[in-house]
Amino acid sequence: MSRVQTGLETLINDFPEKIRGARIGVVCHPASVDAELRHALDLLQAAGARIVAIFGPEHGARGEAQDMEDVEDLPLDPRLGVPVHSLYGATFDSLTPRQEQLEGLDALVIDLQDVGARYYTFVWTMALCMEAAGKAGVRVLVCDRPNPIDGVTTEGNLIKPGFESFVGLHPLPNRHGLTPGEIARYVQDQRGIRCELEVLPMRGWRREMFFEDTGLPWVYPSPNMPTVDTARVYPGMCLVEATELSEGRGTCRPFEVVGAPGIDPEALAADLSRRKLPGCRFRPLYFRPKFQKHAGGTCGGVQIHVTDRRSFDSCVTGVAFLRSVKRVAPEAFAWRAKPYEFVADIPAIDLLAGDERLRLALESNADLNELTSQWAQERAGFEAIRREVLLY
Repeated sequence: MSRVQTGLETLINDFPEKIRGARIGVVCHPASVDAELRHALDLLQAAGARIVAIFGPEHGARGEAQDMEDVEDLPLDPRLGVPVHSLYGATFDSLTPRQEQLEGLDALVIDLQDVGARYYTFVWTMALCMEAAGKAGVRVLVCDRPNPIDGVTTEGNLIKPGFESFVGLHPLPNRHGLTPGEIARYVQDQRGIRCELEVLPMRGWRREMFFEDTGLPWVYPSPNMPTVDTARVYPGMCLVEATELSEGRGTCRPFEVVGAPGIDPEALAADLSRRKLPGCRFRPLYFRPKFQKHAGGTCGGVQIHVTDRRSFDSCVTGVAFLRSVKRVAPEAFAWRAKPYEFVADIPAIDLLAGDERLRLALESNADLNELTSQWAQERAGFEAIRREVLLY
């Protein structure tokens, strides 16, 4: 099987003149590697670029921080001897590079592996970097990477005005079917972000590919995205973050293992199985998270086993899971009340779902099929916009 060439490899192998001798900043994380697991920082430096700044998204440039955990700047990278700027601090303003951090740069190279879900914050870091770079007169080079859960399928709901946040700054579906480079084109074309943008394309990637088809190694881009299986369930099961149920952080299978104390696993698995959701099965289990929600406590829940990647709908499954928990163990169910991703005045579930309709439907036991049908109609309207930014 021939493998996909990432945008990083396109830049290094085909267009090194774009960075040779240039003073560059690099937005990267541990998954910013080539097929031989060589990191972008080493490759860019070897290609003749003068790296003068490193920028780290959520979880940090080294990827060691947990979700929604403040990351501090590093005065100097221990290997390259250049400053490492955090783009995930204690305030929303910290998410954007400061103008003085971009001063003197010839280009900002962005190489971030995404997972295909709107809430995954790396593409919004990219968008904010593009905006800041445009103001500073710095050109932006985005090294494109595969959408690991295919570039065809969309799921869920588009964000409505007033519900924008760092888990969705612009209207995309929960599962968007785009690559990072295509999202860069989308936010520039549709949202009016003015910058000198160039997307370094992949070679050999086809939209119907799953990550396993690319021939590339999976490097987990954040601490709770250990496998491609995690990415596959994430667009729907991330909705559990908006509750006091455990989304499996603190276990070896986050987002695939979900539950809470007081839930009868057999009853929950049976209720979900009766729904005959396509492409998956539910195994009852107990688990004990080592950190975050219910740390050290025994939770009852299910593990989601995807049996057919093509028919599996993660968002429909996530919504069904929330409905089943409310049915089987209502005393275990509660919405997250704490601020979420720098927003305190809008419930986390509304930010993740894109508006208040899902929360209200679950609270009133309304017909969820009607809601998911509305979502499908809204996504159909989005397709015309989506086609305009496709690169492959």
